[in-house]
Amino acid sequence: MRRKLTYVAAIALGMQIFGSCKSYLDVNPHDLTLETAFYQNSTQAFQALVAVYDMAGNQSISTSYMNKTAIMNVASDDHWAGGASATDIGDLQSVATYSMTPSYMNGAAGHLWKKGFTGIYRADVLLSKIGSVPGMDDATRKRYTAEAKFLRAYFYFDLVRFFKAVPLILTPTPTDQIYTVVQSPAADIYAQIYKDIAEATPDLPVTVPASTEGGRVTQGTAHALLGRIYLWQKDYAKAVTELADVNGTSPGTAPSKYGYQLVKNFKDLFDPKKKFSSESIFELVYNSTSNTGWGNLSSGEGNQECILVGPRGYSITTKGAANGAPDYISGWSGQPYTDDFYNFIHFDPRKNASVADLDSLEKAGLVTYQHAYQNTGHFIEKWAGRNSTKAVSGQLELNFPLDFYEIRLADTYLMEAEAIIQSGGATGTGSRAYQLLNAVRARVGLNPVAATMDNIKKERRAEFAGEGLRWLDLVRWGDAATKLGYKGFVAGKNEIFPIPVAETYNSKIEQTKEWGGTK
Repeated sequence: MRRKLTYVAAIALGMQIFGSCKSYLDVNPHDLTLETAFYQNSTQAFQALVAVYDMAGNQSISTSYMNKTAIMNVASDDHWAGGASATDIGDLQSVATYSMTPSYMNGAAGHLWKKGFTGIYRADVLLSKIGSVPGMDDATRKRYTAEAKFLRAYFYFDLVRFFKAVPLILTPTPTDQIYTVVQSPAADIYAQIYKDIAEATPDLPVTVPASTEGGRVTQGTAHALLGRIYLWQKDYAKAVTELADVNGTSPGTAPSKYGYQLVKNFKDLFDPKKKFSSESIFELVYNSTSNTGWGNLSSGEGNQECILVGPRGYSITTKGAANGAPDYISGWSGQPYTDDFYNFIHFDPRKNASVADLDSLEKAGLVTYQHAYQNTGHFIEKWAGRNSTKAVSGQLELNFPLDFYEIRLADTYLMEAEAIIQSGGATGTGSRAYQLLNAVRARVGLNPVAATMDNIKKERRAEFAGEGLRWLDLVRWGDAATKLGYKGFVAGKNEIFPIPVAETYNSKIEQTKEWGGTK
């Protein structure tokens, strides 16, 4: 749900949490509207809601070419940072080598912090104004309120699991109070998350028409996010309840009550012409029509990941042209898969839809490409930009329309199976956990396996390659230190990110103990 509209909010969580911020959602440079004169009708209220959604997929609020998927990818054992050199997009390099420090406000931590709190501030402003918007019917007001509360919960969940100790801010903060904001216990953050989702869910639609409202959240989205949160909190019984509601009574064979069903062709999930499929639960939307250029990266609506992960110096040979070599756009060789991951997925049916195998293409004489930093010859196929998907205007490499999945059905199937196993539920042949796990495998033609945690871990690694879930899974399972020690991961520290040091200047925000502070 990313579109262009000019919405200038007097965003002010003084430090960098708040700070003046302009979001570009539907640009009309001759008609800027200040927040004080906004919220005069339903159209403006909707524009403000779009501005909240916009932060979910933001890629450049702190540092250019930064997004949550890329950060999570390079932090994991499945990817290197790659790029042109060891200093190319250094903010991602420091994540990949676990050499980051509590820097000012840039880098991965700064991006995640700013993105989250900007989204929360926009939600807070909307929630504070929507009750007095003239001319809104009650059903519309309730729905916008529910969406804003859901999104606030979503942003807070990311913030609390990435930083542990964060402020709980539920109303727009006056400028004379911005330096007195304090952090809240994680338990209080989670309590508010649960409250927001509980209040939001009844007023969200059960389904939405994909052609006109694709990307907007539904009751199914709310239950899916709540199930994920309970799983993260190891509250497995509640996770099972929420995720079972999403997945329905016949996983893999019939749609759930929300219409969710696994798509038949795994590769279709990453086709920009097949957005908002029956598997999509929470989709972050990008387009190829926003005319993003180098001068307005922060307002772009195209998916920059597509240029980040494309093979550098890519060229199709004469032989390749005659034999249908892939029409990749030459990119920046970011986030190449590790050899360990390539060996893991090599014989899996999802390999070709997940891995751009430049090594094999080059050896066959079909293409040439630059062997850049940390090259393995294996890149992310799912997000690789192509000539067939590039924009027709603007800076072509910045305007790709591929969407990210925040949550999709295969994820909720495997999360429910995991929660059943972890809670001591039935796991034998024909059990619910067995059905959920093997529905995901059957979709790609794989035979059934036992419902065990080891098989769940393997399945998630193969299913969600390049989608930014691996690092979060390793942390949740307690496997991060073992799997990531070779990259520099330190147990008891690197499970969270450092709070950007600028937040601690002249304020009551304290650095966490894991990063040398007292909180």
